[in-house]
Amino acid sequence: MNDLSRPDALLPLRVSALGFRHRGQSLLDGVEFTLGPVGRTILLGPNGAGKSLLMRLCHGLLTPTSGRIDWSLGGASVAFLRRRQAMVFQRPVLLRRGALANVRHALSLQGVGRAEGKRRAEDALERFGLSPLARRPARVLSGGEQQRLALARAWALRPEILFLDEPTSALDPAATKSVEDAVLDFHRAGTRVVMSTHDLGQARRLADDVLFLCGGRLLEQTPATTFFEQPQSPEAAAFLRGDLVW
Repeated sequence: MNDLSRPDALLPLRVSALGFRHRGQSLLDGVEFTLGPVGRTILLGPNGAGKSLLMRLCHGLLTPTSGRIDWSLGGASVAFLRRRQAMVFQRPVLLRRGALANVRHALSLQGVGRAEGKRRAEDALERFGLSPLARRPARVLSGGEQQRLALARAWALRPEILFLDEPTSALDPAATKSVEDAVLDFHRAGTRVVMSTHDLGQARRLADDVLFLCGGRLLEQTPATTFFEQPQSPEAAAFLRGDLVW
């Protein structure tokens, strides 16, 4: 999916002194990190730490109140940048139409022609085991099927970077495994993965590196092994022990 040698690649992503305020309250403050073109980054932290907000800012769904989000491809519009990304939410955002039509609609918004869009949509449904449900209304699918459909839609878009906001929090173990397998498929295809989760076992299985947020501040960006074996901040150590109260 992602040709790292292309001159117009989005990544690396550099976030500098990023802040976001809402109704006078600081929700993110002074967040700084860099994401290279490959890998799987897991966002960890207690509820309200700012994980979902950070991904929405990077994806261009919200505008920072301070700081910068700089993609390698500078000067491009937010709309153009978002066409090269995908985001899957905890509760999938699906249209009132069939599974196949949901994927085709997303492709049409990117300017993909009808014939090519149909082919890519059908291929994506097949890859995620959803071909028998192609005509089924998306909103009557089970929770696991809806999440697989959201991932199939993202797959069809061929994103350079994929943001996943707690995609397995409401799923059973079998559906969770299917999502984790999909994350690995995206990674093998060259898509940069950024994902939030509260499941530490899942984070251990999937993470190359960890961003740990607490109280709207980024306290650690470390390789996953270092984070889990030698956390650098007292807050991260307490979080891993289950003792962090926030």
